Amino acid sequence: MKVYLDNCSYNRPFDDQSQIRIHLETQAKLYIQNLIINKKLMLAYSYISLYENGNSPHIKNRATIEIFFENAVSFVDIDKADIVGDRANKIMLYGVNAKDALHISCAIEADCDCFITTDDRILKKYQNSDIKVCSPIEFINLYL
Repeated sequence: MKVYLDNCSYNRPFDDQSQIRIHLETQAKLYIQNLIINKKLMLAYSYISLYENGNSPHIKNRATIEIFFENAVSFVDIDKADIVGDRANKIMLYGVNAKDALHISCAIEADCDCFITTDDRILKKYQNSDIKVCSPIEFINLYL
């Protein structure tokens, strides 16, 4: 099974863990991360992942996430921008913002089974047969 995590999922462990939802999503994300490291899941990422992570003001977080990208088995490069952009425009019709639509489009381009996010807007607005969109907790329930 191949997964794509958006930037908010990668950053969840760095958020305030005093809120139960954030803590639970963090634990689920770390479990997913271990499945990837142990080759039980495949990871895809993209040029938009690199762009967003590279713009993070938190140097330590940025470096940690960049190192984790090394576990990926596939990468959607900027040379696919036309295809990805056309699909993203269609995804935006669901009410998803441009960057998030690009992430989802890249996940579809990488032939991922699941797009994992902690963003409620995406979870509520984009449910389509192209890819399963779920939170880290929902993914764990699907995976187990």
